[in-house]
Amino acid sequence: MFLALASAMVLGSADFAGGLAAKKASAVAVVILSNTAGLVTALALVGLVSPSGTGRQDVLWGGLAGLCGSAGAILLYSALAGGVMSLVAPTTAAAAAAAPVLAGIALGDRLSAPAVVGVGAALVAVLLVSLGGDDGSGGGRRETARSLALALLAGAGFGAFFVFLSRTPDDHSMWPLVWARCASLSLLLVMAAARGTSLRMDRAPARPAVLSGFLDMSSSALFLIAVKHGSLAVVGLLSSLYPISTVLLARAVLDERIRRVQLLGVTLAVCSVLLLAWS
Repeated sequence: MFLALASAMVLGSADFAGGLAAKKASAVAVVILSNTAGLVTALALVGLVSPSGTGRQDVLWGGLAGLCGSAGAILLYSALAGGVMSLVAPTTAAAAAAAPVLAGIALGDRLSAPAVVGVGAALVAVLLVSLGGDDGSGGGRRETARSLALALLAGAGFGAFFVFLSRTPDDHSMWPLVWARCASLSLLLVMAAARGTSLRMDRAPARPAVLSGFLDMSSSALFLIAVKHGSLAVVGLLSSLYPISTVLLARAVLDERIRRVQLLGVTLAVCSVLLLAWS
């Protein structure tokens, strides 16, 4: 549970950094640079904790996870660039949280009564945190609706990332993360070449993009370790609480307002964690 929560807090920071970069550069360029930094981080992790070889299952499940994750990242950064960060990120998390819970139950995870209540509380908490954005008016409403649609699609991609990564061999290897980034970069580079997208980026957005890649890979490593020691439903759900750190950073750095309903969501999230711990 601690590793899953740590994964969530690190991932929320990664999304915040990526969102900052996407406000000043192309979302595809940001994700490519972020994935490159993530690949370097994954190779470093392999050298430290997984010096042995890899297998086909690592390539298969890691690659599928990477493809879904990269699609989700492009959609998320596009949504963050055009919408309110404290609204988009939690909406993405709400969609992402449902996939591992449903998949975990389908694959045989058994939840006690307190755990079921905790899962429900966490899902509601994510939704409450997402209600704090400015809904705007006129053209702002249309832009908000577009951002939310992108956020929901991004969440579906991230949810699939969690599920596929959990299917990797139970040998505590970091190799699936390497193959996930290789698949991501391959897809992104093909897309960029087909569209003629420029990958040039100024230093201002490049720095948070690199930081986002490092943090995102660190979060994935924490999740991979956590899911091998716990149920997919619980670990995936706790890892989806990352909007808390995104919202807090948006408040501290961008001075985005946090409403009472969001604070209620944070409180409910803490209660859900306590319920899951008790169970």
